[in-house]
Amino acid sequence: MHVGVFYFPTDYGIHPGELARELEARGFESLFVCEHTHIPVSRRTPFPGGGDLPKRYAHTHDPFVALSFAAAATHKLVLGTGVCLVVEHDPIVAAKGVASLDQLSGGRFAFGIGAGWNAEEMENHGTRYETRYQVMLERVLAMKAIWTQEEAAFHGKFVQFDRIWSYPKPAQKPHPPVLLGGETDHTLKRVVECCDGWLPRAVRGFDAKLAVDRLRRMASAAGRNPSTLSITVFGAPADQAILGEYQQAGIQRALLEVPDLSREEILRVIDKNATLTEHMHA
Repeated sequence: MHVGVFYFPTDYGIHPGELARELEARGFESLFVCEHTHIPVSRRTPFPGGGDLPKRYAHTHDPFVALSFAAAATHKLVLGTGVCLVVEHDPIVAAKGVASLDQLSGGRFAFGIGAGWNAEEMENHGTRYETRYQVMLERVLAMKAIWTQEEAAFHGKFVQFDRIWSYPKPAQKPHPPVLLGGETDHTLKRVVECCDGWLPRAVRGFDAKLAVDRLRRMASAAGRNPSTLSITVFGAPADQAILGEYQQAGIQRALLEVPDLSREEILRVIDKNATLTEHMHA
């Protein structure tokens, strides 16, 4: 099992290039970054975590720009979005960003995606909360067409374009792995339908063995080979025993949190957690 991290790439924290370099030097497998294009001041949608929305949500760098700096500073670190809010991106532009980052990094990109929770945030991008999953699915399918076809076209309810040329194509074939975040049966259905992996959060009560069994069962029922689907656990605890349980259950990757702290404090945290990577094997 691989051990990586996730981080809100804030403008007041550690530089993403430095963080990536330090992670690679300590044996971490990956860096996944979170995304919010902006936070509406109205704050109509309550924060799912309860209480006030943490400062970091409004201070994140663009994930593709941050990961470009991370890619330039490293050689083998996997670079991921955790998650990219697809409903806030034009699919043609996003497809080119993903393909460019994957090619320039030498095929090191993992495309973690989600539909989002902040209704007014996505509304500012023209997406209605009620149809966000349909929009997300169509945009992902449209991006797959762009990545894999010389002359791509797409005609759906929310995405429409006639034949286009779009290069570069991603380095990974047929495209970078698409990992869908969420924990519901609806999420798992979409994972099995059109994704390469599942990105559940290690929420209270998360059971690695049950999660693996659940995904395998749904994949088999849909006629898909379960071995073609990976599981990346988002927000895994920095606990050797629990990570061992994840590995034994058959989970492929665990992402530990890089906290919202100063550069010096972040380096101390990843120093402490680096020992956890030594006992895991791919």
